[in-house]
Amino acid sequence: MIGVAPPAYDPAAPESATTLPVGSPATVRGYVRELLRRHRRAFALLVAVNAVAVTASMVGPYLLGGLVEELAAGGGVDLPRTVALFTVALAVQTVFVRSVRLRGAVLGERMLADLREDFLVRSVALPPGVLERAGTGDLLSRISTDIDRLAEAMREAVPQLCIGVVWAGLLLTGMAVTAPPLALAVLVALPVLLAGCRWYYRRAPAAYRAEAAGYAAVAAVLAETVDAGRTIEAHRLGPRRIALSDRRVKEWTAWERYTLWLRSVLFPVINASHLTILGAALMIGGVGVLNGWMTVGALTTGALLAQMLTEPVGLILRWYDELQVAQVSLARLVGVREIEEGAGDGRVAPDGLDVRAEEVRFGYHQHGDVLHGVSLDIRPGTRLALVGPSGAGKSTLGRLLAGIYAPRSGAVTLGGAELARMPAERVRAHVALVNQEHHVFVGSLRDNLLLARTGAGDAELWAALGAVDAADWARALDDGLDTEVGSGGLALTPAQAQQVALARLVLADPHTLVLDEATSLLDPRAARHLERSLARVLDGRTVVAIAHRLHTAHDADVIAVVEDGRITELGSHDELVAAGGPYAALWRSWHG
Repeated sequence: MIGVAPPAYDPAAPESATTLPVGSPATVRGYVRELLRRHRRAFALLVAVNAVAVTASMVGPYLLGGLVEELAAGGGVDLPRTVALFTVALAVQTVFVRSVRLRGAVLGERMLADLREDFLVRSVALPPGVLERAGTGDLLSRISTDIDRLAEAMREAVPQLCIGVVWAGLLLTGMAVTAPPLALAVLVALPVLLAGCRWYYRRAPAAYRAEAAGYAAVAAVLAETVDAGRTIEAHRLGPRRIALSDRRVKEWTAWERYTLWLRSVLFPVINASHLTILGAALMIGGVGVLNGWMTVGALTTGALLAQMLTEPVGLILRWYDELQVAQVSLARLVGVREIEEGAGDGRVAPDGLDVRAEEVRFGYHQHGDVLHGVSLDIRPGTRLALVGPSGAGKSTLGRLLAGIYAPRSGAVTLGGAELARMPAERVRAHVALVNQEHHVFVGSLRDNLLLARTGAGDAELWAALGAVDAADWARALDDGLDTEVGSGGLALTPAQAQQVALARLVLADPHTLVLDEATSLLDPRAARHLERSLARVLDGRTVVAIAHRLHTAHDADVIAVVEDGRITELGSHDELVAAGGPYAALWRSWHG
């Protein structure tokens, strides 16, 4: 078949826009098998109920065939009995068809709920560095568009496909039993149907993947443009961003048109196969009756069953086509399982509390490192300050020490165990990062705090708020800990939101902390007061503090000066000031 060509491949086009992986066919099949195992009883009941409904629907053709056979033979017709049987069969079919639809809808909703929960659980368990690199657009498109596409598949496609397969199988069995020659009608139409389907399904999966990736690219561009709106205006990048958005939309719509064209070829082929089945059944049956191979009643029953066969075949092909779209979305959602399976080795456990970085190199892009051969040895209970000019690599090094990123070469270890090989949950139990960014979740203040320790009591929550000087304003709230905060609730100030984040840190109680400008949103006097309060909480813990405010460095046990991705100085405040190097210059500039 000849038709329009798919959109030309562009290395920057939809297919390369996805940063989170797409699940391999083996991963998708494994997850589908897992879903089937979870709901095997519901599937078995759906098949059984559907079999009863289909069997009841076949009673009508058999009764009509019997009437035709009796009339052809010149015998009497027991019409009341026939009508009574047909009425009973119709009633049974109605009841069981309703049950099939109800059970199918419930099964679909349960599987969809499982999928959503599995995706959320596995996404939350991903290393934060993976989520940071994924980008907002890709995450949003998976959480929203891919879930929406799968919703119809889970609610309708899977149950309906199951129904269609059982339906078609029973009808073919009925044809083979009633009028075996009419089963040849299916074989006549089969080549047409297989040829069309083979042509379509060789092209559809890749096209649907490109279409989904194209939408992710559009979402990414739009989200990034909105998030960085002020920067775009300041640098007059508006026309460039609009041109990029237009380009991504054109690429996405081109794939949309291509997949629509594929369907416009497939559906006429399906209709042609339906007509072929019915026409072949009538022709073969007519020849069979004339030659005495079958009776008129058998022809009538077989022809009606052949006519009925068009509906389940159409149902199967229609929903299988929907599953092509759903399969792409499912692959994008279960792709996070592959990250989680390779993200850490559950057997790796730290043997001690010392943190070491050994000849660490790291870069955000394949070409060009941000850190160059950095080595550090942080003893338990040490307060280390990372200082240096903006862009030197302090925050990047802090994220490596917190297990957010994995080094390109070298190793970051905790108690001799590589953080990159430890599951994210185990890393977070030992090391916590508090950075300049913070988030207030929709819910009560209590809910926001319990994220750090679900079993904490109110006394512990108030103690954590008190440790970060937040207890006074929290007690002044109308509902105290039950006050609704976040979107739609009380809007906390940036300083209050940061105090909530620090209170969560107190509740989490890790032995190693990485503070990346953790008090940057507070004024200097309040920040100094909060840091004094935190000092009591942090006493005895290993603390890596990243700050431009050098009073933090002054209080540290060890100061590491980071310049151009390298540690150029290492020592105490007094030692580095006396050395007269880069830190001494920073200290003099800080004090005027």
